Amino acid sequence: MNTRKRFVTFALTGALASAGLAGGTAGIAGAAEKGARSCYGDAWSYSKPSGTPFQPQSALYFATDNCADINIKTNTSRQVKVCFYASGGGLDYCQGSYKTTTAGEWKVIATDVIDGTKFKFQFANWAASSGMRAH
Repeated sequence: MNTRKRFVTFALTGALASAGLAGGTAGIAGAAEKGARSCYGDAWSYSKPSGTPFQPQSALYFATDNCADINIKTNTSRQVKVCFYASGGGLDYCQGSYKTTTAGEWKVIATDVIDGTKFKFQFANWAASSGMRAH
């Protein structure tokens, strides 16, 4: 009985592999992992001084085609949200709530952001902060 089950399992696995179905999710996972590496591989550093909640202070960041999301990796745990700006530069919308980052780990702050969208990070704490950003 065990021999028969093993044979059926082996036969099905072989059929799926030859049809290209076994490992199909591995290809999808591999593509997602490659995209994340590319997104984070093109990340920029940031350094926010104390006394302000915003990074950057005077300029604006803009979303690129490197990532579909706005990501941050803080060197210390922080609460962060994104404020979006109209094409003319005026404040348009800030996210309603902060997301908590973990020091040294990437955190998605905003998802499905259109390329070219202008934004700033807003920190709940006005203390200095540094780390990496990818968008």
